[in-house]
Amino acid sequence: MRYLHTMVRVADIDSALDFWCGKMGMVETRRIDNEGGRFTLIFLAARDDEERGRADMAPLLELTYNWDPEEYSGGRNFGHLAYEVDDIYETCQSLMDKGVTINRPPRDGNMAFVKSPDGISIELLQKGPAKEPAEPWSSMQNTGTW
Repeated sequence: MRYLHTMVRVADIDSALDFWCGKMGMVETRRIDNEGGRFTLIFLAARDDEERGRADMAPLLELTYNWDPEEYSGGRNFGHLAYEVDDIYETCQSLMDKGVTINRPPRDGNMAFVKSPDGISIELLQKGPAKEPAEPWSSMQNTGTW
């Protein structure tokens, strides 16, 4: 068995790509427009998985955009996506600087949560051992849900 991808539905391709690629730093590896099915699939890889994502088509995030308007809710009901990052504090600061709300700050130096524009929870985990607790993260409160 091999992990291939996780699919999330998106309401707007531009805002989804701004978040996933522009803010989270992922890379588009493949796009499929299906005229008959009236949908677009956009496959994204984390930067460290880009080569594998292009060659093996895994592990990837599949953004599914249905051309006919639909309303999506309850993104949290499937759980969350998780990504390992080199520096949890640097990553969270970068996301905040780009206008992303840190819903669960990395108070423990190890874990944080943010949400995509479509309400998908994303867990960010510190690569290797947890960093020493540090401000402003240590005293930052949760915002919303994750």
